[in-house]
Amino acid sequence: MRRQKRRAPYTLTIDNLSHEGRGVGRHEGKTVFVRGALPGETVVAQPLKRRGSFDEAVALEILTPSPQRIVPRCVHAEVCGGCSLQHLDPDDQVAHKESVLFELLRHQAGIEPVTRLPALRGPTWGYRRKARLGVKYVEKKGGALVGFREKAAPYVADIKTCCVLLPEVGERLLALRELVNGLSIPNRIPQIEVSAGDDDVALVVRHLEALSGSDLARLADFQADSGLGIYLQPGGEDSVHALNDATPALSYRIDELSIAFAPTDFTQVNGAMNRNMIATVIAALQPGPEDRVLDLFAGLGNFSLPLAVHAGHVHGIEGSDDLVSRARENAAANSLANTSFAVANLADPDAVDRIDLTATTMMLLDPPRTGADVIVDRLKLRGLKRIVYVSCNPVTLARDTKAIVERHGFTLTAAGIMDMFPHTSHVESIAIFNPS
Repeated sequence: MRRQKRRAPYTLTIDNLSHEGRGVGRHEGKTVFVRGALPGETVVAQPLKRRGSFDEAVALEILTPSPQRIVPRCVHAEVCGGCSLQHLDPDDQVAHKESVLFELLRHQAGIEPVTRLPALRGPTWGYRRKARLGVKYVEKKGGALVGFREKAAPYVADIKTCCVLLPEVGERLLALRELVNGLSIPNRIPQIEVSAGDDDVALVVRHLEALSGSDLARLADFQADSGLGIYLQPGGEDSVHALNDATPALSYRIDELSIAFAPTDFTQVNGAMNRNMIATVIAALQPGPEDRVLDLFAGLGNFSLPLAVHAGHVHGIEGSDDLVSRARENAAANSLANTSFAVANLADPDAVDRIDLTATTMMLLDPPRTGADVIVDRLKLRGLKRIVYVSCNPVTLARDTKAIVERHGFTLTAAGIMDMFPHTSHVESIAIFNPS
């Protein structure tokens, strides 16, 4: 099969920034998305892929830099796919994410919030407490590589440190390489998952073949020396188990509550931002003893449990049996008897039709990227005195906002972004709805 000839670089001017953080320009009449370029810049771009209506490229040289451009803090920023916006000033990153949210609400939903909330912000560096690090044994590079994937490539990036991971892990990538290289099966370790609570950090080591006794001893020594808890995963998620009795359990605190979780459970990536987000949600809902709150996509009770401190009752619904079990355990451990939890697939119309809103006064939605379209299509939301929607995808938030406003008679009282993932194009946001 003949290899496609590499196209020659060309010069173009960048007009704006796409939703995913790439510069947008035009070359020979065709739209080009240029990785690493900013609005107002003239760049030399290397074409990467041809699409039907646009091309993709990467900036090779910045001929005229934007005043918004900064030098990335991480020396691996141009190669590693863990971040995409380190070359853009953090304040301008936030402004870009706000423009994405409000543009989508305006153009897709035809709606402008009554109030634009100030961006919710937290730590910019060393914030990431949840990550899946790829592991690849590459003999030509001296053994195992441990890190994120390269930008627009399936390869594990050859990185030595990471500025956005918790320092306990981000500054130990070379030590993790050494750890893997010292095992008897270094080429059979495909992944190390990072999961951290407030007091302890865990690493879940995926292994495709059985570990030897010397491997287990080496892992135990690393755990003792580093303070990082080691969990092993020989199969699916249900196979995850602690290395030994010294491996710490994980938990995080929200005010006076302690929320325990397993290392492979879904938890928010940014601990400080999670606390800020929960406080914002509680302030937006303002639940009192007379209120019954329905928390949909409740997970392990991240919102349900703090809300229960203020509300008369909180009922959480979640699709994962394991997470619902964890929510119940955490409610009991924190003496929150005014909670209940149920398992249901909230993308299934039949399951949603069985939700009883009779006594519910408020609703919280925190769906995955696909949004909550089945919820807003099937449930009769009139009668609720407030809805708060936490979104990880402004596209589906805009779609669902249109339905909540037009079909159910609510006003988008306020909306804003929450910068959960600095230096990435990920847009986390919150929308508050009140009856019109």
